[in-house]
Amino acid sequence: MTDNNDKPGHLARRFQQIAVAVFHAEVEEAGHDLTPVQYAALTTIRSHPKIDQATLAGLIAYDRTTITGVVDRLAQKGLLARHANSRDRRVRELQITDKGRRILDSIEPAVEAAQRIMLRGLTADETDELLRLLRKAIAAGNQLSRAPLREASSEAVRKK
Repeated sequence: MTDNNDKPGHLARRFQQIAVAVFHAEVEEAGHDLTPVQYAALTTIRSHPKIDQATLAGLIAYDRTTITGVVDRLAQKGLLARHANSRDRRVRELQITDKGRRILDSIEPAVEAAQRIMLRGLTADETDELLRLLRKAIAAGNQLSRAPLREASSEAVRKK
């Protein structure tokens, strides 16, 4: 019989707790207040200018309700701007601001440090293997999630 603390769900949850704590510590030490999901949203918006909120949610695997709060907070911080889509006024296009770009650039060393700290007990080969196995397990279970990861497509990602 497997110990409850050695089951995949428990281990995944514990690793997530550690990952979030390390991310927060490193980013705060760099002088910024940004959560992992805010970071994921900003980097995705930077890569996909004029993306809409629903597409953003799919690309970072967050449900639409949660992403609304994330986008609201990023807009309040002045890190992104929302503009009405010229074809559909109900759709808001998201664009990273200059301030958002500067913050992403300035916290990148902290984010890289966080990644190293999260994996510090592993060799380079073990890190590669862990990431390979995580990607494989996630791909196999993606559609079971309440917020499945969606791939970027030219149709889904609205660009001008």
